[in-house]
Amino acid sequence: MGKPNFSDEFKRDAVAQITERGYRVAEVSERLGVSQHSLYAWKRQLAKVVSGDA
Repeated sequence: MGKPNFSDEFKRDAVAQITERGYRVAEVSERLGVSQHSLYAWKRQLAKVVSGDA
């Protein structure tokens, strides 16, 4: 069984739930079925894109 491939839109929405809407990482992780590790990685990745370090 391979790892799931989430779209960029899904990742952005998941991170937005944490950064813009104020949900806890654990809550978003449980609701979306995504590991907390993945959410933190996506958050770092999107922060780099926004700051222009990509």
